[in-house]
Amino acid sequence: MKTLPYGTWPSPITADLIAAAGRRLGDIAVDGDSVYWIESRPEQEGRNTIMMWNPGGEFREVTPPPFNVRSRAHEYGGGAMAVYGGRVFFVNDADRQIYHIPPGGSPQALTSESDTAYADMILDPARQRLILVQEHYFDDSRPPRDMLAVLSLRGRPGYCEPLVSGNDFYASPALSRDGRQLCWLSWDHPAMPWNGTELWVAEIGDDGQLRRRRRIAGGAQESVFQPQWGTDGTLYFASDRREGWWNLHAWDGHTIRPVLEMAAEFALPQWVFGMSTYCILNERCIAAAYTREGRWEMGLIDPQRGDLEALALPFSYITQVRGAGERIAFVGAAPDAAEAVYTLELPSQHLQMLRKSSDLEVDAGYISTPQAVSFESDGEEVHGFFYPPSNRDFSAPEDEKPPLIVFIHGGPTAAANSGLDLRKQFWTSRGFAVLDVNYRGSTGYGRAYRESLNGRWGVADVQDCVNGARRLAAQQQADPERLLIRGGSAGGFTALAALTFHDCFRAGASYYGISDLEALEQET
Repeated sequence: MKTLPYGTWPSPITADLIAAAGRRLGDIAVDGDSVYWIESRPEQEGRNTIMMWNPGGEFREVTPPPFNVRSRAHEYGGGAMAVYGGRVFFVNDADRQIYHIPPGGSPQALTSESDTAYADMILDPARQRLILVQEHYFDDSRPPRDMLAVLSLRGRPGYCEPLVSGNDFYASPALSRDGRQLCWLSWDHPAMPWNGTELWVAEIGDDGQLRRRRRIAGGAQESVFQPQWGTDGTLYFASDRREGWWNLHAWDGHTIRPVLEMAAEFALPQWVFGMSTYCILNERCIAAAYTREGRWEMGLIDPQRGDLEALALPFSYITQVRGAGERIAFVGAAPDAAEAVYTLELPSQHLQMLRKSSDLEVDAGYISTPQAVSFESDGEEVHGFFYPPSNRDFSAPEDEKPPLIVFIHGGPTAAANSGLDLRKQFWTSRGFAVLDVNYRGSTGYGRAYRESLNGRWGVADVQDCVNGARRLAAQQQADPERLLIRGGSAGGFTALAALTFHDCFRAGASYYGISDLEALEQET
Protein backbone atom coordinates (compact mmCIF):
# COMPACT_ATOMS: atom_id res chain seq x y z
CA MET A 1 0.00 0.00 0.00
CA LYS A 2 1.38 3.37 -1.04
CA THR A 3 1.30 6.54 1.05
CA LEU A 4 -0.14 9.68 -0.51
CA PRO A 5 -1.83 12.76 1.00
CA TYR A 6 -5.58 12.62 1.50
CA GLY A 7 -7.47 13.96 -1.49
CA THR A 8 -4.83 12.87 -4.01
CA TRP A 9 -5.46 9.12 -4.22
CA PRO A 10 -6.05 7.77 -7.75
CA SER A 11 -9.38 5.95 -8.02
CA PRO A 12 -11.09 3.72 -10.59
CA ILE A 13 -14.41 5.43 -9.80
CA THR A 14 -14.43 8.16 -12.43
CA ALA A 15 -17.03 10.78 -13.30
CA ASP A 16 -17.46 9.30 -16.79
CA LEU A 17 -18.19 5.86 -15.35
CA ILE A 18 -20.74 7.22 -12.90
CA ALA A 19 -22.52 9.30 -15.55
CA ALA A 20 -22.71 6.42 -18.01
CA ALA A 21 -23.64 3.65 -15.60
CA GLY A 22 -26.63 4.97 -13.70
CA ARG A 23 -30.26 4.24 -14.53
CA ARG A 24 -33.10 5.42 -12.30
CA LEU A 25 -35.61 2.82 -11.18
CA GLY A 26 -39.10 4.15 -10.52
CA ASP A 27 -42.74 3.13 -10.23
CA ILE A 28 -43.34 -0.59 -9.66
CA ALA A 29 -46.54 -2.49 -10.47
CA VAL A 30 -47.37 -6.13 -9.74
CA ASP A 31 -49.92 -7.70 -12.06
CA GLY A 32 -50.54 -11.37 -11.36
CA ASP A 33 -47.17 -13.10 -11.66
CA SER A 34 -45.62 -10.22 -13.61
CA VAL A 35 -43.63 -7.31 -12.23
CA TYR A 36 -43.41 -4.00 -14.10
CA TRP A 37 -41.24 -0.98 -13.40
CA ILE A 38 -40.10 2.27 -15.01
CA GLU A 39 -36.42 2.81 -15.67
CA SER A 40 -34.49 5.68 -17.21
CA ARG A 41 -31.95 5.18 -19.99
CA PRO A 42 -28.96 7.57 -19.81
CA GLU A 43 -27.76 6.27 -23.18
CA GLN A 44 -31.13 7.30 -24.68
CA GLU A 45 -31.04 10.88 -23.39
CA GLY A 46 -32.81 9.92 -20.18
CA ARG A 47 -35.81 8.26 -21.83
CA ASN A 48 -38.07 6.48 -19.33
CA THR A 49 -39.41 3.11 -20.39
CA ILE A 50 -41.53 0.36 -18.85
CA MET A 51 -39.90 -3.02 -18.24
CA MET A 52 -41.61 -6.33 -17.45
CA TRP A 53 -40.46 -9.58 -15.81
CA ASN A 54 -42.27 -12.78 -14.93
CA PRO A 55 -41.08 -16.02 -13.30
CA GLY A 56 -41.41 -17.85 -16.60
CA GLY A 57 -38.22 -16.14 -17.70
CA GLU A 58 -39.75 -13.32 -19.73
CA PHE A 59 -37.85 -10.04 -19.44
CA ARG A 60 -38.67 -7.33 -21.96
CA GLU A 61 -39.20 -3.67 -22.67
CA VAL A 62 -42.89 -2.80 -22.92
CA THR A 63 -42.82 0.75 -24.33
CA PRO A 64 -40.89 1.10 -27.60
CA PRO A 65 -38.92 4.23 -28.56
CA PRO A 66 -39.61 7.08 -28.84
CA PHE A 67 -42.21 6.80 -26.05
CA ASN A 68 -40.96 8.41 -22.83
CA VAL A 69 -43.03 7.42 -19.79
CA ARG A 70 -43.28 10.44 -17.55
CA SER A 71 -45.96 12.59 -15.91
CA ARG A 72 -45.68 16.35 -15.37
CA ALA A 73 -48.61 16.65 -12.95
CA HIS A 74 -47.77 18.84 -9.96
CA GLU A 75 -44.54 19.54 -11.91
CA TYR A 76 -42.64 16.71 -10.20
CA GLY A 77 -44.72 13.94 -11.77
CA GLY A 78 -44.73 10.29 -10.76
CA GLY A 79 -47.62 7.85 -11.06
CA ALA A 80 -47.19 7.62 -14.84
CA MET A 81 -48.00 3.91 -15.21
CA ALA A 82 -50.78 1.46 -14.34
CA VAL A 83 -51.12 -2.24 -15.23
CA TYR A 84 -54.23 -4.42 -14.99
CA GLY A 85 -54.61 -7.91 -16.46
CA GLY A 86 -51.77 -7.38 -18.90
CA ARG A 87 -53.18 -4.03 -20.05
CA VAL A 88 -50.63 -1.25 -19.65
CA PHE A 89 -51.61 2.41 -19.30
CA PHE A 90 -48.99 5.16 -19.30
CA VAL A 91 -48.43 8.88 -19.76
CA ASN A 92 -46.15 9.88 -22.64
CA ASP A 93 -43.96 12.90 -21.94
CA ALA A 94 -43.77 14.38 -25.45
CA ASP A 95 -47.50 15.02 -25.90
CA ARG A 96 -48.56 14.42 -22.26
CA GLN A 97 -51.32 12.07 -23.38
CA ILE A 98 -52.43 8.75 -21.89
CA TYR A 99 -51.72 5.62 -23.93
CA HIS A 100 -52.95 2.05 -23.68
CA ILE A 101 -51.06 -1.09 -24.67
CA PRO A 102 -53.38 -4.11 -24.89
CA PRO A 103 -51.85 -7.58 -24.43
CA GLY A 104 -49.74 -8.28 -27.50
CA GLY A 105 -50.56 -4.88 -29.00
CA SER A 106 -48.92 -1.52 -29.58
CA PRO A 107 -49.49 1.87 -27.86
CA GLN A 108 -52.79 3.59 -28.63
CA ALA A 109 -53.66 7.14 -27.55
CA LEU A 110 -56.64 7.42 -25.19
CA THR A 111 -56.69 11.21 -24.73
CA SER A 112 -56.32 14.21 -27.01
CA GLU A 113 -56.46 17.14 -24.58
CA SER A 114 -53.98 20.01 -24.54
CA ASP A 115 -52.68 22.01 -21.57
CA THR A 116 -53.26 19.00 -19.33
CA ALA A 117 -51.22 16.62 -17.19
CA TYR A 118 -52.28 13.23 -15.81
CA ALA A 119 -51.12 10.96 -12.98
CA ASP A 120 -52.22 8.27 -10.51
CA MET A 121 -54.34 6.25 -12.92
CA ILE A 122 -56.43 3.36 -11.56
CA LEU A 123 -58.77 1.07 -13.47
CA ASP A 124 -62.48 0.86 -12.67
CA PRO A 125 -63.13 -2.45 -14.48
CA ALA A 126 -66.87 -2.64 -13.83
CA ARG A 127 -67.40 0.68 -15.58
CA GLN A 128 -64.55 0.36 -18.11
CA ARG A 129 -62.93 3.64 -17.20
CA LEU A 130 -59.81 5.08 -15.65
CA ILE A 131 -60.00 7.22 -12.53
CA LEU A 132 -57.07 9.62 -12.36
CA VAL A 133 -55.66 12.95 -11.27
CA GLN A 134 -55.96 15.61 -13.96
CA GLU A 135 -54.23 18.97 -13.84
CA HIS A 136 -55.31 21.67 -16.30
CA TYR A 137 -53.14 24.66 -17.18
CA PHE A 138 -54.35 28.12 -18.19
CA ASP A 139 -52.78 30.63 -20.56
CA ASP A 140 -53.18 33.50 -18.10
CA SER A 141 -51.83 33.94 -14.57
CA ARG A 142 -54.34 31.60 -12.94
CA PRO A 143 -52.82 28.62 -11.12
CA PRO A 144 -53.41 25.13 -12.55
CA ARG A 145 -56.70 23.43 -11.64
CA ASP A 146 -56.60 19.97 -10.10
CA MET A 147 -59.38 17.40 -10.04
CA LEU A 148 -60.14 13.72 -9.95
CA ALA A 149 -61.47 12.77 -13.35
CA VAL A 150 -62.68 9.72 -15.26
CA LEU A 151 -61.66 8.59 -18.74
CA SER A 152 -63.96 6.18 -20.55
CA LEU A 153 -62.21 3.25 -22.24
CA ARG A 154 -65.08 2.79 -24.64
CA GLY A 155 -64.95 4.44 -28.03
CA ARG A 156 -62.42 6.76 -29.64
CA PRO A 157 -59.74 8.86 -27.87
CA GLY A 158 -61.38 11.67 -26.02
CA TYR A 159 -61.60 13.82 -22.96
CA CYS A 160 -61.80 13.27 -19.24
CA GLU A 161 -64.94 14.06 -17.27
CA PRO A 162 -64.72 15.68 -13.81
CA LEU A 163 -65.42 13.44 -10.83
CA VAL A 164 -64.20 15.43 -7.79
CA SER A 165 -63.07 19.05 -7.67
CA GLY A 166 -62.89 21.98 -5.28
CA ASN A 167 -59.52 21.42 -3.62
CA ASP A 168 -56.18 22.68 -4.89
CA PHE A 169 -54.51 19.26 -5.04
CA TYR A 170 -55.54 15.61 -5.33
CA ALA A 171 -53.66 12.32 -5.15
CA SER A 172 -53.88 8.60 -4.41
CA PRO A 173 -57.34 7.55 -5.65
CA ALA A 174 -58.02 3.94 -4.67
CA LEU A 175 -60.99 1.73 -5.50
CA SER A 176 -62.36 -0.81 -3.01
CA ARG A 177 -62.10 -4.45 -4.02
CA ASP A 178 -65.84 -4.65 -4.74
CA GLY A 179 -65.72 -1.45 -6.82
CA ARG A 180 -68.36 0.29 -4.72
CA GLN A 181 -66.22 2.82 -2.83
CA LEU A 182 -63.53 5.28 -3.80
CA CYS A 183 -61.04 7.02 -1.52
CA TRP A 184 -58.58 9.82 -2.26
CA LEU A 185 -56.36 12.46 -0.70
CA SER A 186 -56.75 16.21 -1.08
CA TRP A 187 -55.13 19.34 0.31
CA ASP A 188 -55.04 23.07 -0.33
CA HIS A 189 -52.38 25.69 -0.91
CA PRO A 190 -50.12 26.57 0.91
CA ALA A 191 -50.09 23.20 2.72
CA MET A 192 -47.79 20.46 1.53
CA PRO A 193 -48.89 16.81 1.74
CA TRP A 194 -46.40 16.14 4.55
CA ASN A 195 -48.03 18.99 6.53
CA GLY A 196 -51.71 18.20 6.21
CA THR A 197 -53.92 16.17 3.89
CA GLU A 198 -57.51 14.96 4.03
CA LEU A 199 -58.62 11.40 3.38
CA TRP A 200 -62.03 11.17 1.74
CA VAL A 201 -64.31 8.23 1.03
CA ALA A 202 -67.40 8.11 -1.19
CA GLU A 203 -69.80 5.50 -2.52
CA ILE A 204 -70.03 5.00 -6.28
CA GLY A 205 -73.58 5.02 -7.60
CA ASP A 206 -75.00 3.01 -10.48
CA ASP A 207 -74.41 6.02 -12.74
CA GLY A 208 -70.72 6.14 -11.79
CA GLN A 209 -71.06 9.34 -9.79
CA LEU A 210 -70.05 9.68 -6.14
CA ARG A 211 -72.47 9.63 -3.22
CA ARG A 212 -72.08 10.29 0.53
CA ARG A 213 -68.66 11.89 0.49
CA ARG A 214 -67.06 11.76 3.93
CA ARG A 215 -63.78 13.03 5.28
CA ILE A 216 -62.64 10.25 7.57
CA ALA A 217 -59.13 11.41 8.51
CA GLY A 218 -56.64 14.19 8.05
CA GLY A 219 -56.61 17.92 8.49
CA ALA A 220 -54.23 20.84 8.82
CA GLN A 221 -52.11 19.02 11.41
CA GLU A 222 -52.37 15.45 10.11
CA SER A 223 -50.53 14.03 7.12
CA VAL A 224 -52.13 10.98 5.50
CA PHE A 225 -50.24 8.81 3.01
CA GLN A 226 -51.07 5.97 0.59
CA PRO A 227 -54.64 4.83 1.35
CA GLN A 228 -55.31 1.23 0.26
CA TRP A 229 -58.32 -1.04 0.53
CA GLY A 230 -57.94 -4.46 2.10
CA THR A 231 -59.54 -7.61 0.77
CA ASP A 232 -62.20 -7.43 3.51
CA GLY A 233 -63.18 -3.80 2.83
CA THR A 234 -60.95 -2.27 5.51
CA LEU A 235 -59.24 0.95 4.45
CA TYR A 236 -55.59 1.22 5.47
CA PHE A 237 -53.43 4.34 5.41
CA ALA A 238 -50.34 5.84 7.03
CA SER A 239 -50.89 8.85 9.30
CA ASP A 240 -48.99 10.84 11.91
CA ARG A 241 -52.25 11.53 13.81
CA ARG A 242 -51.25 10.01 17.17
CA GLU A 243 -47.65 10.34 18.32
CA GLY A 244 -46.24 12.28 15.38
CA TRP A 245 -44.96 9.18 13.57
CA TRP A 246 -46.29 8.02 10.20
CA ASN A 247 -47.79 4.72 11.39
CA LEU A 248 -50.33 2.45 9.71
CA HIS A 249 -54.00 2.87 10.62
CA ALA A 250 -57.19 1.05 9.66
CA TRP A 251 -60.77 2.27 9.13
CA ASP A 252 -63.55 -0.32 9.27
CA GLY A 253 -66.29 1.99 8.01
CA HIS A 254 -66.96 3.42 11.46
CA THR A 255 -63.81 3.94 13.52
CA ILE A 256 -60.08 4.39 13.00
CA ARG A 257 -57.56 2.35 14.95
CA PRO A 258 -53.76 2.14 14.83
CA VAL A 259 -52.56 -1.09 13.23
CA LEU A 260 -49.17 -0.84 14.87
CA GLU A 261 -47.61 1.91 16.97
CA MET A 262 -43.87 2.40 16.58
CA ALA A 263 -41.36 5.23 16.78
CA ALA A 264 -40.77 4.69 13.07
CA GLU A 265 -42.00 6.14 9.78
CA PHE A 266 -44.08 4.01 7.40
CA ALA A 267 -44.42 6.84 4.87
CA LEU A 268 -42.48 9.32 2.76
CA PRO A 269 -42.90 13.01 1.92
CA GLN A 270 -45.20 12.88 -1.09
CA TRP A 271 -43.20 14.95 -3.53
CA VAL A 272 -44.37 12.80 -6.44
CA PHE A 273 -47.31 10.56 -7.27
CA GLY A 274 -47.17 6.80 -7.03
CA MET A 275 -45.09 6.42 -3.87
CA SER A 276 -45.58 3.18 -1.95
CA THR A 277 -44.14 1.83 1.30
CA TYR A 278 -46.50 -1.08 1.91
CA CYS A 279 -48.77 -3.60 0.19
CA ILE A 280 -51.68 -5.69 1.42
CA LEU A 281 -51.13 -9.37 0.61
CA ASN A 282 -54.19 -10.75 2.41
CA GLU A 283 -56.39 -10.10 5.46
CA ARG A 284 -53.65 -11.29 7.81
CA CYS A 285 -50.52 -9.95 6.12
CA ILE A 286 -49.27 -6.49 5.16
CA ALA A 287 -45.70 -6.17 3.87
CA ALA A 288 -44.39 -2.77 4.95
CA ALA A 289 -41.14 -0.84 4.74
CA TYR A 290 -40.33 1.55 7.56
CA THR A 291 -37.43 3.72 8.63
CA ARG A 292 -36.03 4.38 12.07
CA GLU A 293 -32.79 6.10 12.96
CA GLY A 294 -32.09 6.57 9.26
CA ARG A 295 -32.23 2.90 8.25
CA TRP A 296 -35.03 1.30 6.23
CA GLU A 297 -36.29 -2.17 7.08
CA MET A 298 -39.17 -4.38 5.95
CA GLY A 299 -41.56 -6.47 8.00
CA LEU A 300 -44.76 -8.48 7.77
CA ILE A 301 -47.64 -7.09 9.82
CA ASP A 302 -50.67 -9.00 11.03
CA PRO A 303 -53.23 -6.14 10.98
CA GLN A 304 -55.63 -7.99 13.25
CA ARG A 305 -53.12 -8.71 16.02
CA GLY A 306 -50.81 -5.74 15.46
CA ASP A 307 -47.73 -7.96 15.31
CA LEU A 308 -44.64 -7.18 13.23
CA GLU A 309 -42.27 -9.87 11.96
CA ALA A 310 -39.05 -8.15 10.87
CA LEU A 311 -37.49 -9.62 7.73
CA ALA A 312 -33.73 -10.23 7.69
CA LEU A 313 -32.96 -8.39 4.46
CA PRO A 314 -29.56 -6.93 3.52
CA PHE A 315 -30.91 -3.47 2.69
CA SER A 316 -30.65 -0.08 4.35
CA TYR A 317 -33.03 1.65 1.91
CA ILE A 318 -36.33 0.25 0.63
CA THR A 319 -39.05 1.94 -1.43
CA GLN A 320 -41.75 1.28 -4.07
CA VAL A 321 -43.19 -1.70 -2.19
CA ARG A 322 -45.84 -3.54 -4.22
CA GLY A 323 -47.18 -7.05 -4.00
CA ALA A 324 -49.78 -9.65 -4.84
CA GLY A 325 -50.34 -13.16 -3.55
CA GLU A 326 -47.06 -14.36 -2.07
CA ARG A 327 -44.75 -12.06 -4.05
CA ILE A 328 -43.42 -8.66 -2.95
CA ALA A 329 -41.57 -6.37 -5.37
CA PHE A 330 -39.58 -3.33 -4.32
CA VAL A 331 -36.52 -1.17 -4.92
CA GLY A 332 -33.76 -1.81 -2.41
CA ALA A 333 -30.21 -0.61 -1.78
CA ALA A 334 -27.47 -1.49 0.72
CA PRO A 335 -24.24 0.24 1.77
CA ASP A 336 -22.37 -1.99 -0.69
CA ALA A 337 -25.08 -2.37 -3.35
CA ALA A 338 -26.76 0.32 -5.46
CA GLU A 339 -30.51 0.43 -6.00
CA ALA A 340 -32.08 -2.53 -7.78
CA VAL A 341 -35.53 -4.02 -8.35
CA TYR A 342 -36.07 -7.16 -6.26
CA THR A 343 -38.76 -9.72 -5.62
CA LEU A 344 -39.25 -11.51 -2.32
CA GLU A 345 -41.21 -14.77 -2.31
CA LEU A 346 -43.19 -15.83 0.75
CA PRO A 347 -43.03 -17.86 2.87
CA SER A 348 -39.60 -19.03 1.65
CA GLN A 349 -38.23 -15.45 1.71
CA HIS A 350 -36.36 -16.20 -1.51
CA LEU A 351 -34.86 -12.93 -2.75
CA GLN A 352 -34.21 -12.31 -6.45
CA MET A 353 -32.69 -9.30 -8.18
CA LEU A 354 -34.50 -8.34 -11.39
CA ARG A 355 -32.70 -5.18 -12.49
CA LYS A 356 -29.74 -3.18 -11.20
CA SER A 357 -29.57 0.61 -11.40
CA SER A 358 -25.92 0.32 -12.43
CA ASP A 359 -23.89 -2.30 -14.27
CA LEU A 360 -20.69 -0.78 -12.93
CA GLU A 361 -18.82 -3.23 -10.71
CA VAL A 362 -16.55 -1.64 -8.10
CA ASP A 363 -14.12 -3.61 -5.96
CA ALA A 364 -15.14 -3.56 -2.29
CA GLY A 365 -11.70 -2.20 -1.43
CA TYR A 366 -12.73 1.17 -2.88
CA ILE A 367 -16.07 1.37 -1.05
CA SER A 368 -16.45 3.37 2.15
CA THR A 369 -18.92 1.89 4.65
CA PRO A 370 -21.20 4.58 6.15
CA GLN A 371 -21.44 5.02 9.89
CA ALA A 372 -24.64 6.38 11.45
CA VAL A 373 -23.77 9.43 13.56
CA SER A 374 -25.67 11.82 15.83
CA PHE A 375 -24.48 15.11 17.25
CA GLU A 376 -25.84 18.08 19.15
CA SER A 377 -26.88 21.25 17.36
CA ASP A 378 -28.57 24.13 19.20
CA GLY A 379 -29.37 21.73 22.01
CA GLU A 380 -31.10 19.23 19.71
CA GLU A 381 -29.92 15.88 18.39
CA VAL A 382 -29.16 15.83 14.66
CA HIS A 383 -28.41 12.79 12.52
CA GLY A 384 -26.39 11.77 9.50
CA PHE A 385 -23.98 9.29 7.92
CA PHE A 386 -20.20 9.56 8.03
CA TYR A 387 -18.10 8.02 5.25
CA PRO A 388 -14.36 7.77 6.05
CA PRO A 389 -11.82 7.74 3.20
CA SER A 390 -11.35 4.25 1.73
CA ASN A 391 -8.99 3.02 -0.98
CA ARG A 392 -7.32 -0.40 -0.86
CA ASP A 393 -4.22 0.91 -2.65
CA PHE A 394 -3.41 3.98 -0.59
CA SER A 395 -3.05 5.34 2.92
CA ALA A 396 -2.26 8.85 4.17
CA PRO A 397 0.60 10.11 6.35
CA GLU A 398 -0.07 9.31 10.01
CA ASP A 399 -0.21 12.94 11.12
CA GLU A 400 -2.68 14.04 8.41
CA LYS A 401 -6.46 14.39 8.73
CA PRO A 402 -8.69 14.12 5.65
CA PRO A 403 -10.59 16.95 4.00
CA LEU A 404 -14.34 16.66 4.64
CA ILE A 405 -17.22 17.28 2.23
CA VAL A 406 -20.62 17.88 3.82
CA PHE A 407 -23.40 16.58 1.55
CA ILE A 408 -26.82 18.25 1.89
CA HIS A 409 -29.95 16.59 0.52
CA GLY A 410 -32.78 18.53 -1.11
CA GLY A 411 -36.39 18.99 -0.18
CA PRO A 412 -35.65 20.18 2.44
CA THR A 413 -37.98 17.38 3.57
CA ALA A 414 -36.06 14.60 1.83
CA ALA A 415 -33.61 12.41 3.74
CA ALA A 416 -30.17 10.93 3.26
CA ASN A 417 -29.94 7.15 3.31
CA SER A 418 -26.99 4.79 3.47
CA GLY A 419 -27.58 2.94 0.19
CA LEU A 420 -24.57 2.81 -2.12
CA ASP A 421 -24.10 6.12 -3.92
CA LEU A 422 -21.08 6.23 -6.21
CA ARG A 423 -21.11 10.02 -6.15
CA LYS A 424 -19.98 9.83 -2.53
CA GLN A 425 -17.58 6.97 -3.25
CA PHE A 426 -16.00 9.09 -5.99
CA TRP A 427 -14.72 11.34 -3.21
CA THR A 428 -14.02 8.83 -0.44
CA SER A 429 -11.95 6.66 -2.78
CA ARG A 430 -9.76 9.72 -3.44
CA GLY A 431 -9.11 10.38 0.22
CA PHE A 432 -11.96 12.71 1.18
CA ALA A 433 -14.29 12.07 4.11
CA VAL A 434 -18.02 12.69 3.60
CA LEU A 435 -20.74 13.68 6.06
CA ASP A 436 -24.27 13.23 4.69
CA VAL A 437 -26.47 15.28 7.03
CA ASN A 438 -30.10 14.65 7.90
CA TYR A 439 -30.48 18.16 9.23
CA ARG A 440 -33.52 19.37 11.15
CA GLY A 441 -36.42 19.36 8.71
CA SER A 442 -35.53 15.98 7.23
CA THR A 443 -38.10 13.19 7.16
CA GLY A 444 -37.71 9.83 8.82
CA TYR A 445 -37.45 11.07 12.41
CA GLY A 446 -41.04 12.02 13.21
CA ARG A 447 -43.22 15.08 12.68
CA ALA A 448 -41.56 17.20 15.37
CA TYR A 449 -38.15 16.79 13.72
CA ARG A 450 -39.68 17.41 10.29
CA GLU A 451 -41.27 20.65 11.47
CA SER A 452 -38.28 21.91 13.44
CA LEU A 453 -37.07 23.75 10.33
CA ASN A 454 -40.31 25.74 9.98
CA GLY A 455 -39.46 29.43 10.05
CA ARG A 456 -35.75 28.63 10.32
CA TRP A 457 -34.81 27.45 6.83
CA GLY A 458 -31.35 28.74 6.02
CA VAL A 459 -30.59 29.02 9.74
CA ALA A 460 -31.16 25.73 11.60
CA ASP A 461 -30.13 23.52 8.67
CA VAL A 462 -27.00 25.58 8.13
CA GLN A 463 -26.12 25.40 11.81
CA ASP A 464 -26.55 21.63 11.72
CA CYS A 465 -24.08 21.33 8.84
CA VAL A 466 -21.59 23.62 10.56
CA ASN A 467 -21.87 21.78 13.88
CA GLY A 468 -21.59 18.38 12.22
CA ALA A 469 -18.41 19.35 10.39
CA ARG A 470 -16.86 20.89 13.49
CA ARG A 471 -17.78 17.84 15.57
CA LEU A 472 -15.90 15.53 13.20
CA ALA A 473 -12.93 17.88 13.16
CA ALA A 474 -12.88 17.91 16.98
CA GLN A 475 -12.89 14.10 16.92
CA GLN A 476 -9.81 14.11 14.65
CA GLN A 477 -11.83 12.62 11.78
CA ALA A 478 -11.50 15.67 9.53
CA ASP A 479 -9.08 18.52 8.92
CA PRO A 480 -10.68 21.71 10.33
CA GLU A 481 -8.85 23.76 7.68
CA ARG A 482 -10.26 21.72 4.80
CA LEU A 483 -14.02 21.60 5.30
CA LEU A 484 -16.19 21.76 2.17
CA ILE A 485 -19.95 21.80 1.54
CA ARG A 486 -22.20 20.92 -1.38
CA GLY A 487 -25.92 20.51 -2.06
CA GLY A 488 -28.56 20.54 -4.78
CA SER A 489 -31.94 22.29 -4.96
CA ALA A 490 -32.90 23.07 -1.33
CA GLY A 491 -29.52 21.68 -0.34
CA GLY A 492 -27.92 24.19 -2.68
CA PHE A 493 -29.64 26.97 -0.76
CA THR A 494 -28.23 25.60 2.50
CA ALA A 495 -24.75 25.44 0.97
CA LEU A 496 -24.98 29.05 -0.24
CA ALA A 497 -26.22 30.24 3.15
CA ALA A 498 -23.44 28.36 4.94
CA LEU A 499 -20.79 29.96 2.73
CA THR A 500 -22.37 33.41 3.08
CA PHE A 501 -23.00 33.58 6.82
CA HIS A 502 -20.36 31.28 8.35
CA ASP A 503 -16.60 30.95 8.07
CA CYS A 504 -16.55 27.18 8.65
CA PHE A 505 -16.18 26.03 5.04
CA ARG A 506 -13.30 26.85 2.71
CA ALA A 507 -15.25 26.09 -0.47
CA GLY A 508 -18.63 24.84 -1.61
CA ALA A 509 -20.85 24.04 -4.56
CA SER A 510 -24.53 24.68 -5.22
CA TYR A 511 -26.08 22.42 -7.85
CA TYR A 512 -29.32 23.81 -9.33
CA GLY A 513 -29.72 25.49 -5.95
CA ILE A 514 -32.32 27.94 -4.71
CA SER A 515 -31.03 31.47 -4.23
CA ASP A 516 -34.20 33.59 -3.98
CA LEU A 517 -36.83 32.42 -1.48
CA GLU A 518 -39.41 35.01 -2.54
CA ALA A 519 -39.17 33.89 -6.16
CA LEU A 520 -39.44 30.27 -5.02
CA GLU A 521 -42.64 31.01 -3.10
CA GLN A 522 -44.20 32.89 -6.00
CA GLU A 523 -43.32 30.59 -8.89
CA THR A 524 -43.06 27.03 -7.56
